[in-house]
Amino acid sequence: MKKHLDSQTASGDRLGHLKNGNVVDNPWQTLRRYTDARIGLGRAGISLPTSAMLGFQLSHAKARDAVKLRLDTELLSQQLQQQLGEFSADFPHSPLVLHSQAFDRTSFLQRPDLGRKLNGASRNTLLNFMTQQQGDSEPEYDLAIVLADGLSSLAVQHNAAPFLKQFMARIHNEKSPSKLAPLTIIEQGRVAIGDEVGQSLNAKAVLLLIGERPGLSSPDSLGVYFTWGPKVGVNDSQRNCISNIRPAGLGFDDAAQRAMYLLTQARRIKRSGIQLKDHSDYTSRDAFVQRGLPKRSFLTKPS
Repeated sequence: MKKHLDSQTASGDRLGHLKNGNVVDNPWQTLRRYTDARIGLGRAGISLPTSAMLGFQLSHAKARDAVKLRLDTELLSQQLQQQLGEFSADFPHSPLVLHSQAFDRTSFLQRPDLGRKLNGASRNTLLNFMTQQQGDSEPEYDLAIVLADGLSSLAVQHNAAPFLKQFMARIHNEKSPSKLAPLTIIEQGRVAIGDEVGQSLNAKAVLLLIGERPGLSSPDSLGVYFTWGPKVGVNDSQRNCISNIRPAGLGFDDAAQRAMYLLTQARRIKRSGIQLKDHSDYTSRDAFVQRGLPKRSFLTKPS
């Protein structure tokens, strides 16, 4: 009898808990000021609070839109001209707009291999450009900068121009000026397509700016891939990657500093990828201190 009553009491407590619509706060909620991750959301009964659920659905919709949104190449060209106006001498030619062999977004998502290759018209565009520039010898460039929509055209549309402005400022601070290939914008492109562009433009190195796979807290994350000696068939181990470039992630200034570090070191050792270690954090540690930013994690106790 007592066991039966205890069972009824426990069942009543559970039902009462389910009927309680008040949101129960989570003590981890204070950590949310350090991250966009969904931690410490609280609960209402056994479910998420309505605000947290609606926020999740909104973020999911933004991530889907970022994948499906078509890159506006005309608007991007205008943004590049505005942001890089002071560096117009480095880019005397208008950006070259190219296309991969993936003819639409569906084929791009279903056939990743097509996004790694230029279509015939784009190859002819690059060939014609090099033919026009050719004099007594074939032109050679120190660096080719390529922009591709990847899995988030939103990232390229919002973050590519501000990043390049910071990067070009560092290029101009070099002791010996770099000869830059014309900017190229690629629709339906993946990472490896930058190798073909760099090889076609006879560039010593290629810097590819591409939209990364959207996350629920980062639909506009930009990635930068650096490759020394680009050519068709280069392995991923021969690339260096700088990820999560966006206002809420890695800032444009810090990302440009890392990219410049990779370029400088690659020129010295003639290598990239696993043979080129990114030690830019060590060289910039003093800069963090000067700006009053902590070097330690928020999880560690202050010394």
